[in-house]
Amino acid sequence: MHPRIAAGVFYLLSFLLLPVTQLGYVLWVGGLLARRGSGVSGTAQGPLSARWFNHMLGTRKDEPTERLMRVLPGVPPLAPRLVAGPMLLAHRLTGYVPRAFRYPFEGEVSPLHQASARITFFDAAVDRHLADFDQFVILGAGFDTRAFRLPKNRAIRAFEVDMPKTQALKREMVKAAGIDSERVTFVAADFEKEGWLERLVAAGFDVGKPALFLWEGVLMYLERQAVEDTLRKIARTARGSVVAFDYFTTEVLESQALYWRLARMGTRANGEPLKFGIESRPPVSERVAELLRSCGLSPGEHQTLGRETEGTRAWGGFATAVVK
Repeated sequence: MHPRIAAGVFYLLSFLLLPVTQLGYVLWVGGLLARRGSGVSGTAQGPLSARWFNHMLGTRKDEPTERLMRVLPGVPPLAPRLVAGPMLLAHRLTGYVPRAFRYPFEGEVSPLHQASARITFFDAAVDRHLADFDQFVILGAGFDTRAFRLPKNRAIRAFEVDMPKTQALKREMVKAAGIDSERVTFVAADFEKEGWLERLVAAGFDVGKPALFLWEGVLMYLERQAVEDTLRKIARTARGSVVAFDYFTTEVLESQALYWRLARMGTRANGEPLKFGIESRPPVSERVAELLRSCGLSPGEHQTLGRETEGTRAWGGFATAVVK
């Protein structure tokens, strides 16, 4: 089927089956609302569902993610299937994959596609750096599954650091899903209140050996002091250690554009308001470098999200930093 015809048929079928998708979302969101006030992160489900769509479409296989989706607390197992069903049917009939779920993600990243695009960025960081390191730390792990997908032939020590209630729920889900977590050490800590590095060391982390830190989808929900404190603690680890992270700029926190106003309203309603943004004065890459150097780190890779022009400012980015 010609690509344009395939795309047209795909979206036509998706539109015709929209009531099925909407029913699934109603059931899914209803389950999330029922858990409000539990202290468990609601935003953690966004990256999980993005990876699940990749898995179901066959673009990025992730069996642990598929298993976790079966045991989402409070969410009827049928709900995600109803949400994804029309898209999967349209894909099987046409072979078309929506841009958001192509892997690796290519091209300009829109705010709508940020959660999907960052999967490629963080996967690349893992592939590149864990070839040399044997310590892997996921900060604010949420429902990340990378620690469960490490190569079996290497003795990599994996640690997940997260809020106590979110982590406790994840551990219950991992057990219920039958996922092998023997190689993962769970460390409960609140970035804004507790010494996470001290707890990490107490759990077996060796500050004398380099490590890869993933910090995905977390900075924007922390106060500036917690962001800087976390970066300084990473800077105290072994030379050569790397941290990969994503961020928003102050444009996201201040913009009156409808998309960002709704995004801020949504995170506030979910009990996780956006708090931190890198100063958006262009070029934002220099603002990121200034922050990293002030915390004792050397800037590494950087990808700006959003075009920087005289009248437009970047809204976010992906970056790495190195301990020198």
